[in-house]
Amino acid sequence: MSTTIARISLVLRLLIAGLFIWSLFYKFTGAASAVYIFTTLGVEPWGRIATGVMELLASLLLLIPATLVYGARLSAGVLAGALASHLFLGLGVNVQFPYGADHGALFTQAVLMFLMSLIVVWIHRKEMPLLALRRVSAATPET
Repeated sequence: MSTTIARISLVLRLLIAGLFIWSLFYKFTGAASAVYIFTTLGVEPWGRIATGVMELLASLLLLIPATLVYGARLSAGVLAGALASHLFLGLGVNVQFPYGADHGALFTQAVLMFLMSLIVVWIHRKEMPLLALRRVSAATPET
């Protein structure tokens, strides 16, 4: 992998982890906005806390070079769930908090973070154990 691609991966991983870690405050302290979101989804408080734990785990995995592929896949999964919540589970693109709408900010952040996660997955696709196993077994002649 080229130095430029490695730097892009690092920047994206730092952005994803930083945004996840920033949002943990809201999830773990029971901020009104987080409680509203997870109440709307019908999974407050355990869904809020479980999501926070998964985001924390994804952040840690993204920051450790040996586990970054797992962190990228986990973050993509968590963000796919966030996007599904916005699009199909009643949150909407423009979340209508009791104190006002967010004008699509949370949805936009989820889309961008999801895309960043997919880019990191793609950059490190050759490091993923299942894909590496498939390549080896496909190259091995059958007996």
